Amino acid sequence: MEKLNINGRLVGPGEPPYFIAEIGSNHNGDMELCKKMIDSAIECGADAVKFQSWSKKTLISKAEYERNTTYSDTHRHFGTLKEMVEKYEFTHEQHLEILAYCKEKGVDFMSSAFSPEEVDMLLDMGIDYIKLASMDVTHLPLLKYIGSKGCQVLLSTGMASMGEIETAVRTLREAGSGPILLFHCISIYPPEYEDIHLNNIKTLQQAFDLPVGFSDHTIGSSIPLASVAIGACMVEKHFTTDKDMEGWDHWISADPAELEVICKQGMNVWKALGSTVRTVSEAEMEKRKKFRRRLVTTRAVKKGETFKVEDFDFLRPGTGIGPEELDYAVGRVASRDLADGDELEWTDFE
Repeated sequence: MEKLNINGRLVGPGEPPYFIAEIGSNHNGDMELCKKMIDSAIECGADAVKFQSWSKKTLISKAEYERNTTYSDTHRHFGTLKEMVEKYEFTHEQHLEILAYCKEKGVDFMSSAFSPEEVDMLLDMGIDYIKLASMDVTHLPLLKYIGSKGCQVLLSTGMASMGEIETAVRTLREAGSGPILLFHCISIYPPEYEDIHLNNIKTLQQAFDLPVGFSDHTIGSSIPLASVAIGACMVEKHFTTDKDMEGWDHWISADPAELEVICKQGMNVWKALGSTVRTVSEAEMEKRKKFRRRLVTTRAVKKGETFKVEDFDFLRPGTGIGPEELDYAVGRVASRDLADGDELEWTDFE
């Protein structure tokens, strides 16, 4: 299985999980707020911060704007759809500013591209991995364009059937794509637990022989941690510094306390998975000495007496003859006088 290489960091089976703080549009068009979120994500242990590269013309149709759509939830939304898109758009200049800030801070910059123009912009910025949102699994022209660039692709699979995912992967590969990573994703905010199907991570791994991550839209930290246990090699989680902030996705996002749990405890989960080969650690080998049992006498035994099975008990510590060696002791002759409860060594037998 081919792994991804994100700025020198390998991502795939056998590698430590890679954690993405999805800032998306939670910067609310404010680059100082954006930088504060980046700083917070770094403190939480995120490997990357991710954004969304779209413009007013590459995301939504003119007709949809002209419908003058408004929303009753004025805390998450304000004004019309057009007004919100214009405010939250991540401009080319902002891309460059935030990329420079990420480089200064030592965290990876990522973004989802929604058009060929945005793919070119990210590649021209030196980003050789492009994220594709679930909405574009069936956008074959965009997939072909990205594939033709030979860059690495991270593809979310929300709302997609296995057949649609297969077509998307084939389209990317036939166009010349670099390594591909699939994200298991449920495009509901938040999904019902019974609709998440984390076992699909294994299904995608087996079906496509590709690294598989998890793009999470649940509330809290438990499900992304569970995804690491299932085998997700990359975890993407929406992130904000304040869930009550005005804007689209703050309420569904992890706050710093939750993201820190995901990143740090997620790494512990990965370490704990270990190997499928049964091993006993050095620490456990040492523990045997205290926690296992050894052969002791149940009565006083004179030198020359023959031991019967009822002459033995097994008590801690496990530093002598073990219970599994009982058959080698029964019928042997005592080489010295022994008291009730004496610990036995092989030298105590003739």
